[in-house]
Amino acid sequence: MSLLPRLRDFGIGSHRAHEAELQQRVNALQSALENCKGAAKRVGTYRRSVLAVGSAVLLAVGFTLGVYKDSIGRAGGHVAATVGLVEKAPTAEAAVAAYQKNAYADALKLAQPLAEAGDVRAQSLLGLMYYRGRGPRADAPEAVKWFRRAADGGDAAARFYLGVMFAEGRGVPQDYEEAANWYQRAADLGDPQALYNLGLAYAQGEGVGQDVVKAHMLLNVAASRFPPAEGGRRTAAVSSRDVVAKDMSAEQLAEAQRMAREWKPQ
Repeated sequence: MSLLPRLRDFGIGSHRAHEAELQQRVNALQSALENCKGAAKRVGTYRRSVLAVGSAVLLAVGFTLGVYKDSIGRAGGHVAATVGLVEKAPTAEAAVAAYQKNAYADALKLAQPLAEAGDVRAQSLLGLMYYRGRGPRADAPEAVKWFRRAADGGDAAARFYLGVMFAEGRGVPQDYEEAANWYQRAADLGDPQALYNLGLAYAQGEGVGQDVVKAHMLLNVAASRFPPAEGGRRTAAVSSRDVVAKDMSAEQLAEAQRMAREWKPQ
């Protein structure tokens, strides 16, 4: 049975800032400041007539600030962040974006503290960087450490990569059974690459008992879950599925197709 090789890569999404909305808020703030300047000039003209009223207002404002200072502080902080007066906290999304731009030093700087603080996506990215040697030097044991932390937090990509590392014997003793276990845990979350690799494992009996029905089902589901941008991987899954189908009876094929239709991520 001639099947295509296992997959070893995964893609990372990115996000865009809402620049138009930000500009609209800045314009509104500038307009409010201009109104305040005009009001200050008018108050100067009628200073004597409103002195008593101003004193009462100051007392009222003092009371209001005392009661609502927390809410006002939060609102002020939001405005400051909106116009860029307060630096935004680093996020895993920013680390991923830097990684995608090949700015590996920046990605590492952003991801490291987030990962240490328990951010699962940052932990998964940090594991990938140590696995590939992009940013830090390649360090398989360190990659395994961060992938394990992210995997325990429910990250599908980290679980997939642990499967790859056990299959390759990188940073851990080679163990096909353990590799299949991690592929299964990632496949349960709907990861198409894990579904694909697990399908190959069942087709070849690598780490699991050989089962062409389950192999066909997994490869079929993997093919359906690869996004359009990953057409090459979808083609690989379809090709491997069709190779498996050649050794199946009509009854086995019907059962595999039924299982694929009923499959759902857990």
